[in-house]
Amino acid sequence: MFRLYPLLRSSQALDRFFRGFVPVLGALLLNGCASLGYYGQLAEGQWQLLRARAPVAALVDDPATDPALRQRLRQAEQARVFASARLKLPDNRSYRVYADLGRPYVVWNVFATPELSLEPQTHCFPVAGCVAYRGYYRQGAARGAAALLRQDGLDVYVGGVEAYSTLGWFDDPLLAPMLAWGEERLASLIFHELAHQRFYVKDDTAFNESFATFVEQEGTRQWRAARGLPAAADDSLRQRDQFIRLVMASRERLGVIYAGPLSVEAKRAAKQAEFGRLRAEYRQLREGEWGGVGRYDAWVNGPLNNAKLLPFGLYDQWVPAFAQVFRQVGEDWERFYERVEALGKLPVVQRKAALSELASSLASQLPQGQR
Repeated sequence: MFRLYPLLRSSQALDRFFRGFVPVLGALLLNGCASLGYYGQLAEGQWQLLRARAPVAALVDDPATDPALRQRLRQAEQARVFASARLKLPDNRSYRVYADLGRPYVVWNVFATPELSLEPQTHCFPVAGCVAYRGYYRQGAARGAAALLRQDGLDVYVGGVEAYSTLGWFDDPLLAPMLAWGEERLASLIFHELAHQRFYVKDDTAFNESFATFVEQEGTRQWRAARGLPAAADDSLRQRDQFIRLVMASRERLGVIYAGPLSVEAKRAAKQAEFGRLRAEYRQLREGEWGGVGRYDAWVNGPLNNAKLLPFGLYDQWVPAFAQVFRQVGEDWERFYERVEALGKLPVVQRKAALSELASSLASQLPQGQR
């Protein structure tokens, strides 16, 4: 029997559901059968997720709950309380409910770019605006969509997503695979997804993801400090930052190649040479400064294309800018969000210019080795 309570627990929830669903129906009527199939799987997947939810507090109190699950849920509860009390993130039922979908990812995102461009293929939705990917609740559907895009000559990358935010429209759940992570990684994801609920700019994926990534990173640092734990190992953070810089530098060189005067065939050859350079520089870094630690081997050794590089530019591009804003407001979260909202309200050209200036300002204040 369907458990309607999680979704239709009040007339307000029902009203919000139809406020979201009516624009989707309009989009279906305007965009035809292809959109009908895509939006249909979105509606089905979201409904499945909503039906599977159960309150965390009830599961913790239920003597029939597996003790290991109860312990993980308690840890998640602590991080959830910290998120609202200390990081000033939304205080609602998101991540205070739990769902087990019986699969490792809740959704699979499909990224695509032209063969000789780093510009993502964007998709626009009634609520979220335009984003640089399309999400599928079934892995097979994502792979099928990716195959069709490849037939059109596009570079394509499919990545599994462990959690996402509905921007406050629904109570987003903790998912079973998340509870298999370490306590800190689980907390980090809660902070990241709640940041999307705190503030979101339509049609600017790089802004939204960089903002949420900064909240995740700074929130995790404060979470560790609040529990009396030492700062995360410098090696792990340093390696992460170095790897991101390595990939971003490769993106910049590819951008120069694609914008240059070379022939199509020469650009293709230069593209493959650049991916070879990226792999070689990674190996040099791993075997030298990292002492053989291959944290990113699987990513680097897998197939590389433009689309696979997209999440780096989207998730990390403006993190230094938000770090500088946080510094400027004296690490006051409420003032930080006010500044972020002000940036988000700027016209897109002015917004990017302001973010670029903030990032440059932070870089000039860092020691040479950290830039």
